[in-house]
Amino acid sequence: MSNKSEKRYRKIKRTSIWSSILEFVLFSVAAAVMLAVAIQIFASYIIDSKMISEYERIEYMARLYDNGLKNKDENIYNLLVEEGHDYMIVSDDGKLLHINGENTISDQSGTVRLSEYGEDVLVYRDKERGFVYPGSNGRLGLDFMAFREWIASEDDAYDNDTADSDIEKAYEIHTKMIQLPIWISVDVDGGSKHFIGKAVFSVNRHDTRILTYLTIAMAALLVIILITMLAAAIKNVVRQKRMINLFFTDIVTDGHNWSWFLIKGDKMLRKRSSAKHKFALISLSFVNYRNYCVCHSVAEGEALLCRINDLIEKNTKKNEICAHTTSASFALMLRYSDKAELERRIKKLIESLSLMDEDHRFNFQAGVALIGEDAGEDGKRIHNRDVDLDTEYNNASAAKATLSASDDSGIAFFDTKLIEEQQWLDKVQEKQQSALDNEEFVVYYQPKYDPRDTKLMGAEALIRWDSPDFGFVPPGKFIPIFEKNGFITKIDHYMLKHVAADQKAWLDAGYNCVPVSVNVSRAHFIESDLAEQIRDIVDEAGTPHEYIEIELTESAFFDDKKALLNTIGRLKDYGFAVSMDDFGSGYSSLNSLKDMPLDVLKLDAEFFRGDTTDGRGEIVVSEAIKLGKQLNMRIVAEGVEVKEQVDFLAKEGCDMIQGYYFAKPMAGDDFVKKMQGVIEKPESV
Repeated sequence: MSNKSEKRYRKIKRTSIWSSILEFVLFSVAAAVMLAVAIQIFASYIIDSKMISEYERIEYMARLYDNGLKNKDENIYNLLVEEGHDYMIVSDDGKLLHINGENTISDQSGTVRLSEYGEDVLVYRDKERGFVYPGSNGRLGLDFMAFREWIASEDDAYDNDTADSDIEKAYEIHTKMIQLPIWISVDVDGGSKHFIGKAVFSVNRHDTRILTYLTIAMAALLVIILITMLAAAIKNVVRQKRMINLFFTDIVTDGHNWSWFLIKGDKMLRKRSSAKHKFALISLSFVNYRNYCVCHSVAEGEALLCRINDLIEKNTKKNEICAHTTSASFALMLRYSDKAELERRIKKLIESLSLMDEDHRFNFQAGVALIGEDAGEDGKRIHNRDVDLDTEYNNASAAKATLSASDDSGIAFFDTKLIEEQQWLDKVQEKQQSALDNEEFVVYYQPKYDPRDTKLMGAEALIRWDSPDFGFVPPGKFIPIFEKNGFITKIDHYMLKHVAADQKAWLDAGYNCVPVSVNVSRAHFIESDLAEQIRDIVDEAGTPHEYIEIELTESAFFDDKKALLNTIGRLKDYGFAVSMDDFGSGYSSLNSLKDMPLDVLKLDAEFFRGDTTDGRGEIVVSEAIKLGKQLNMRIVAEGVEVKEQVDFLAKEGCDMIQGYYFAKPMAGDDFVKKMQGVIEKPESV
């Protein structure tokens, strides 16, 4: 999964853990190596400094022996013995020719470079006290650990021996010199023989203790530093875990958040064991959460979200996850085997959530996207491991959005139709401005007739979209989009401008023009100068105001009533007739009629649909006509399709009928023909 949350998580984890561990390991290794090297260098320095004098002494004895051979001095061996050092003389083929003292030479040998002389010297390790040895680097080495163990054992022996002795004797023992031997070979007799002398490095026992204490102090310091670094590393790891927990924790519910949901869900779907299971992604929202906070408090609202989160978690099973996403929304990923069973489970969850408080009944809406249910571009089913959770959650939210018109609980499943609707929405919004600029929108006119004598009394201007890209588009496919995105206000101006221009042209041509109603959306009524805008557009075309009727939808009366009354009053002052469209489609119509000085009342088409055999619909229509008449309004019935309805409306005194019974919406040229005379025969539906 490629998303910002996972990248940030990996960065935090990588930086906080591995850098600390790597630093600790590298420092530990470096410190240990440095300590070992320091001890070795210190020991090598002491040994090297004494190696020179020992080499010179043994070389002197070898030259003494060489001179004795040349001079055939029989006392040569006595002279060598007087030097007081063990030695041996060996032939070139390894045969022992002469020895003085104990032979403790070992087979381990090597060459050591004397820096002062710039030459290599062959040396042998001692078998008994072989703490000094020829190293592979051409230097003498000291086996410090073995030497220290030997010193410790010797000290114990000395301590036991001096337990009952006086202080002076103990001091003498503990300050006694320690002999560290190594055998040095010097060629003699022209190289046919080798004089191998025992070199002795004398070390004071007191000095060894100082070296030991120094080593212990350095080691202790190293241990303290390592412990400090280890504590810092552990602290870093703990801090990193806290950071990850904070990164994954929702600040409102203290549960999981959306970042955790994405990463955890992606890991679950990528598991091989998940391939055989079906998963659904649910976007669940608490309806009217904001209203609850207004009535109570934000703190109580957040406490309620915590309870909701806890209840959702209790209803999730193993290999299922949930998280609080935004505001009052939660994300769930559930396993399912059957769609009907999944729907029942979600309904049961919503029911338990709605009843979790004794004093309230809450509503919840859920959008569901079945993961991998739809095929990919290649027509094959999308595998769980290839699913993008962001996309699936967006799909679930899109399905939930279809329930937003109601505050009731509900469940909606995502399907490809929603994708097509969204694609159409994007296309319309992309083309809307260019369509307006290119005048792709066409004005259609639907005539209004007097039901008693079929005389043309007026018309309503309706919009159509003749698009070069989409073809001929009916208003139901683009007007709702314009109403939501606010583009409808530009359409209002466009329609008013074109209707006014048409009316002016027809008047100039001598046609028997009738008033044409133009719809003005409720979005326009937030503008305080709306009446002046309408006046100026019509005046620019030169059309008399009595030929333009401004039509408002009933929903506009639910907004700022004072501003609406003010605008209607000014429109009437300018000579425009004002009508209410869709009367009866809302819930506040009668209350609106009480206050609004309207000229025309349009009965909603729903009055004339459905079963009317019981006469209840006719009673309502009859009373509505009477009410409008008493308020000095003209009555228009729209959506009329059959003769029986026409006859009934004529009998009840309806002023005008607009519907398929008389005429469908038509282009301006066809409407001109309608203005040339009275219709004698209604059009067939």
